[in-house]
Amino acid sequence: YEMDKTTINITINGKKISTTTDKTILEVVHENQLDTIPTLCHDKRLKPFGSCFVCVVEIEGMGKLVPSCATMAVEGMKIHTNNDKISASRKMALELLMSNHYADCIGPCEDNCPSSVAAQNYIALISMGKNIEAVKVVKENNPLPLSIGRVCVRDCEEVCRRDIVDDTVGINYLKRYAADIDANNKWKPEIKEKRNKKVAIIGGGPAGLTCAYYLTVEGYSVTILEKLPELGGMLKYGIPEYRLPKKILNDEIKWITDLGVEVKCNQEMGKDFSLETLIRDGFDAIFIAVGAHKASSMRLEDEDKIKGVYKGIDFLRDLTTDDLPKLKGTAVIVGGGNTAIDAARNAFRWGADKVKMVYRRSIKEMPAHPEEIHAAQEEGVEILFLTNPSGIKSEDGKLTGIECLKMELKDSGGGRPRPVPIEGSEFVVECDYLIGAIGQQVDTSFAVNDTQLKLTKWGTVNVDEDTYETSIEKVFAGGDAVSGPWTAIGAIAQGKEAAWSIDGYLKTGKAKKREKPFNSFKHTFKHVVKDELFFAADIPKEKMVELAPLERKFNFDEVELGLSKVQACNETARCVECGCSEFDECDLRI
Repeated sequence: YEMDKTTINITINGKKISTTTDKTILEVVHENQLDTIPTLCHDKRLKPFGSCFVCVVEIEGMGKLVPSCATMAVEGMKIHTNNDKISASRKMALELLMSNHYADCIGPCEDNCPSSVAAQNYIALISMGKNIEAVKVVKENNPLPLSIGRVCVRDCEEVCRRDIVDDTVGINYLKRYAADIDANNKWKPEIKEKRNKKVAIIGGGPAGLTCAYYLTVEGYSVTILEKLPELGGMLKYGIPEYRLPKKILNDEIKWITDLGVEVKCNQEMGKDFSLETLIRDGFDAIFIAVGAHKASSMRLEDEDKIKGVYKGIDFLRDLTTDDLPKLKGTAVIVGGGNTAIDAARNAFRWGADKVKMVYRRSIKEMPAHPEEIHAAQEEGVEILFLTNPSGIKSEDGKLTGIECLKMELKDSGGGRPRPVPIEGSEFVVECDYLIGAIGQQVDTSFAVNDTQLKLTKWGTVNVDEDTYETSIEKVFAGGDAVSGPWTAIGAIAQGKEAAWSIDGYLKTGKAKKREKPFNSFKHTFKHVVKDELFFAADIPKEKMVELAPLERKFNFDEVELGLSKVQACNETARCVECGCSEFDECDLRI
């Protein structure tokens, strides 16, 4: 039996087409090269099945989308092959089909990185000796690999599958290895043709620098306005020299600004300028990235009045600017995060004879990175766990000690255990300096002249979660100003995403959400077990060479010295390559 081959006329995407009634919509579209409709179940040798619904199209007058592979062309049809409704339907169909696909589209390391840096890709390039190409891959999503390779909290390593076999891959070590080789910045991005648009970025920390980088690459004229004397934000004023040498940070910042970024330091929002004045000065978009430089209070009586009491972030900043007298005696640091650890290790380097930390939970709950905790203990920092300060001791306005209570952890019904004071457990720790490092906040005094800028109840800038737009037209915000105190790589992620939104806004007048592609992961189905990684040879994790504790604790020389070429080669071989090798060519992705 032969199908009727009557000639008919139909319209596809506004174009009139003459065809015959024995053809499907899919065949007509492809024969006339009108579009590339994705298909999964279609095969020219088989009768149309139409079960996967990935090839759906829209026919005017019909209330539902139809599969183009199984729908015959009919006289007068008006067909659309690509619009938002069709794309959403195809995406849903593919996600349903892939919902039981036991595989990893990308590595868990890349998925867990706030800025989606393709770790598996750059590790593979390093293994081939293509270090400059590896840096290029990193800088697609993180323009500060020299710095982040030294201070990152390593979200990627937290989910590294190699840990099932023995120990995580030193992903951050490898990023630093490649970046150190490219320390003279041999690779530079291609700057697009100059656009007649200018953007003001308020804050020169990791979020602001990242946003400036990507917008400059896109051809926009960018000006950074920074409150402090130099760019860098928390990387400059919060990270100690022994972890991130200022020369390395400065060189990396210069690499960005040399691309064509204008810099104005000692310019404070709310005093030297406002959003209104920037708009009046002709800026087409503004990005607020002021950071979280305001230290949280320990809530101890007279802590702001007694000599010898400091706030953690202020202590670190004053060290950077040489505004702090040398220490002598015992320093006590309150807190358990990375800032507290940095303050403790710095206290030794700034002259303290003894350094103690007071933390109200156990080491298991301590938020600082385990390697940083270990390094501090190696240098002689004593940590008093399950201990909480309750008062300050002083004589004639000068600190003499801190009164503490012992704590016990009790189940809170979910989440971290709750520390509860043990009755009658009071004791005093004698000290000459007390440094409170229990957290930071966004100082919202910058918005004093911009009352239309809406803030959240937590004192951060209120933004659209998808586009980073604020309550004021053409004004965006990101980094700690939005998230509250987070990580450097988290700030970089938001700076990158905000740049993407600002670019869309300046091109079309509307910032759009960046669609996150669908990815399949093995761990969404079940816990991945060691037997699945049977091919992984036993290769011990490389340990980065460090200065010995006694050699480093009284100076600011960089402690971690980097991997050797042999170590880097060994470490790349430990990657079990979770992500799919066909990711970029996958026919299942739409």
